[in-house]
Amino acid sequence: MSVRSSLPEKKLEKVLDRVHRAQGRFLRRYPGDSGARQAVHTVYGGAHLFTSETPKKLGELALRALDTYAPDAATFAEALGIRGELAPKVLERVREKLKREAVEDFRIDFEDGYGNRSDDEEDGHAVAAAQQVGAGLIAGTLPPFIGIRIKPLTRDLAGRSLRTLDVFLTELLGATNGRLPEGFVVTLPKIQTKTDVEVLVEAFEILEDRLDLEPGSLRVEFMVETTQSIFDPQGRSALPRLHRAAAGRLVAAHFGTYDYTANCDITAAHQKMRHPACDFAKHMMKVAFAGTGVQLSDGATNIMPVAPHKGANLTEDQKRDNKAAVYSAWRLHADDVRHSLVNGYYQGWDLHPAQLVPRYGAVYAFFLDGLAPASERLKNFVDKAAQATLVGDVFDDAATGQGLLNYFLRGIACGAVTEQEALATGLSLEEIRSKSFVKIMAARRGKG
Repeated sequence: MSVRSSLPEKKLEKVLDRVHRAQGRFLRRYPGDSGARQAVHTVYGGAHLFTSETPKKLGELALRALDTYAPDAATFAEALGIRGELAPKVLERVREKLKREAVEDFRIDFEDGYGNRSDDEEDGHAVAAAQQVGAGLIAGTLPPFIGIRIKPLTRDLAGRSLRTLDVFLTELLGATNGRLPEGFVVTLPKIQTKTDVEVLVEAFEILEDRLDLEPGSLRVEFMVETTQSIFDPQGRSALPRLHRAAAGRLVAAHFGTYDYTANCDITAAHQKMRHPACDFAKHMMKVAFAGTGVQLSDGATNIMPVAPHKGANLTEDQKRDNKAAVYSAWRLHADDVRHSLVNGYYQGWDLHPAQLVPRYGAVYAFFLDGLAPASERLKNFVDKAAQATLVGDVFDDAATGQGLLNYFLRGIACGAVTEQEALATGLSLEEIRSKSFVKIMAARRGKG
């Protein structure tokens, strides 16, 4: 059959070359989700309190709260607001998680959770915290992810902030023969201009040189908690500019609920995780960092699950008061976690050991509740490879594959879903562990 065309060959090559170059630039800027593990939470604790045993102790305290206030599945379901039929499995897995790995990410805090102290005192705590991290690294007691939050780089605090960073890293690397913990990150709070980021990057470069670290070893995590982090003075989105200023070192961006709402002049009574102002800022974060590989985290629920009455000889009324207070805080926290998950934020903050119960309870129920439909969608998608598919009333296109796979990778990583349960997708364990939908499809087509 004779086929006619009108585009000259040389001009076609020229435009295709432009397409390829543009695609190359796009993929460098938007590499997509790597499938690497992301913690479901970050626990923040004052630097003056941290020891190598802190993660273990937090797990023990969380288990004690679980056994005290939700020892059975029915009570657990009522306390957290999860479906009764899911509760036995969720409770079993939460209990196992708290025993095995209660804390996934810990941030040693030299900012809000620490306060302003004398220089000698903060120097001492920086040294002590670094020594404890070194001891934990050697003993294997650290969580999978860990880091420090320094003070903001304001006129008054920048010098103190950078000194704490210097003292901590110098002491830590001295104690570990130059080895950083896996997943170590420095959190930069209350960013006002990209100069804050540029200064930290410059400090990183100097420290890497002086401490014999590989260039790029030190990584940063942004706190998005000022309105200036969202829009710059010219009305442009500030987050992409802050990202560029990080020079390839940005791994995550965490939303700061209470500083941001205060920055918006919202009164304390209405400074809550689900305030519309927070949803707006977090969607701006989603748009700015979509496809870049930067991991996003929501903030903290600031109502703690703490019993008002203490002691061994409580009256029945006091016991009821304690139960009501803990249940109210747990339900609020679980609802906040669910709101985050529905909006694509798979990580958040925890500030108290008893918050680990609703954190894992809500996360596990979320993944298990969606397990069957997600398994069906991914199995159907894989079976038909590059073709678009229709399962029920949900239409999938080719871009959905990695997103569906990431659902299972997240669920497996945190302990909500077992690898055996993920086999319902039609994937093998080897394919699941590859973490790449592209590689899975390429291998399957090759076999075909």
